[in-house]
Amino acid sequence: MVDDPQSDSVRAMFTRIADRYDLMNSLMTGGRHHAWRRRMAAAVTGVPAGPVLDLATGTADLAIAVRARDPARFVAGADFSERMLHVGAAKLEARRVARVRLLAADALGLPFRDGAFACVMSAFLLRNLEHLEAGLQEMRRVTMKGGRVVTLDIVTPAVPVWGALFGAYFNRVVPLVGALVAGDRRAYTYLPQSVERFVTPLELARLMEKAGLREVSYHRLGLGTIAVHAGVV
Repeated sequence: MVDDPQSDSVRAMFTRIADRYDLMNSLMTGGRHHAWRRRMAAAVTGVPAGPVLDLATGTADLAIAVRARDPARFVAGADFSERMLHVGAAKLEARRVARVRLLAADALGLPFRDGAFACVMSAFLLRNLEHLEAGLQEMRRVTMKGGRVVTLDIVTPAVPVWGALFGAYFNRVVPLVGALVAGDRRAYTYLPQSVERFVTPLELARLMEKAGLREVSYHRLGLGTIAVHAGVV
């Protein structure tokens, strides 16, 4: 594990909200977060044979989507919040999802050999990293030659008027819902703040290229509030 004040704070926050995490995601996105993860899971098509890493797996929704898309794949789901992993493990057992292993790991110091995975994916991780470039380099390091790195995160919409409306919703409504539903206004105040200070999709694409990824591309979903990036090792 990589220890720093922000990492410890973010880990504690996700541990606090783990039991209400899925419900809050559904409320905030109108349930669309499942469709976004299915869109990500489609990226395993065409990558080399081998396991997939779902980094910052949380409650394992992306790992489940990958298994549904490609039942032959083994999926490792890694997260630094053990409470999130506990909730995810219960979900996997309830749904009888096989060939998924959950483990505790920090995105800035992954306990895997170089080139261990055919595809490395992360959903809603990058905004939370203290060292974004180091995190991207770790994702590339553990991806095999010809494999793919795919990320999904919340971004500020490019259209000014819609961006202002989205900002008002995110900064005013989401913290209120977080307080009422998850009992944690602070965590859902951190969320819009993390989006505001996050890089733009174009800047992230350039950082991925700097980390050694090729053929980097991205597209927006969710009326421009979500960006999915992909690059090849």
